[in-house]
Amino acid sequence: MDTIFVGGGTPTRLTPAQLERLLSVIRIHFPLAAGGEWTVEANPGTLDADKSDVLAAGGVNRVSLGAQSFQPRLLAALERNHNPEDVPRALDLIRPRFPFWSFDLIFGVPGSTPADWSEDLRIALSLDPSHLSCYGLVYEKGTALWKQREAGLVTPVEEDFEVEMYTETIDVLANAGLSMYEISNFARPGHESRHNLVYWANDAYFGVGLGAARYLEGVRSINTRDLQAYLKRVEAGGDPTGPSETLGPEERARETATLMLRRTQAGLDRAEFELKTGFAIDELSRAAIAKHVRGGLLEDDGLRLRLTRQGVFLADTVLCDLL
Repeated sequence: MDTIFVGGGTPTRLTPAQLERLLSVIRIHFPLAAGGEWTVEANPGTLDADKSDVLAAGGVNRVSLGAQSFQPRLLAALERNHNPEDVPRALDLIRPRFPFWSFDLIFGVPGSTPADWSEDLRIALSLDPSHLSCYGLVYEKGTALWKQREAGLVTPVEEDFEVEMYTETIDVLANAGLSMYEISNFARPGHESRHNLVYWANDAYFGVGLGAARYLEGVRSINTRDLQAYLKRVEAGGDPTGPSETLGPEERARETATLMLRRTQAGLDRAEFELKTGFAIDELSRAAIAKHVRGGLLEDDGLRLRLTRQGVFLADTVLCDLL
């Protein structure tokens, strides 16, 4: 494997012995290529020295820490079970053991203000990260926050405030040497997430475990999220796959275009796109490209397309048109 990512939850809730067992199983079935990247997600409240030692000894070389916020009331709104002081404590364990690490922040949390976000960015930068992921809050259907919003118990942050927060993110992190290389991701050169770059290039990936997604040969599938059904099928030697979708060549090409354009530096290289998909982007989306170049949301130098600064804020508009 070129890259491995253990996440979609909080692996550090496992005991050190369980973590060691998990890593050994992964090494057997998915050996990492020389120079490969192996990331494990960690919760600041459940990472300790013993677990850090197990991860480092097991071959993990990148840790993604779910910080989310440094404001106690916002962590409570997100139903996170760690405290702000857990983040620097966890980083004291991570820095000497792992050459690469990052943490996530979320803006637009109900009850938050631009001043809260400014403070989160200030504290984050004081910890000298080489990679930050900064996501606008999404109300995923079925989650507690989604249900609270539907019931009128929480009020989403005003859109103008979200724009203000995102604008500050881009400018403050750029001034700190963290370049935006994807719509929500910022890194110093050489510290980009190689695993996530696979997704944004629409390349193939395996997915193993409960609720894990995979994308192979144009087929996107996801394992069942029902734990009992998953165990029953696996123990019977069956297939735990749940919903799946097969994309046709043009659908794959259009989806590839939207993912590549999320890369704010690399953008969509015409030659790379045609080699990957068999389609010329101009044949697929000439009118949409022209429209958004005229509108100032796309820049086109003849070789590649990129979102402009204004286009980053209205990326969904551009990407939907390409789809």
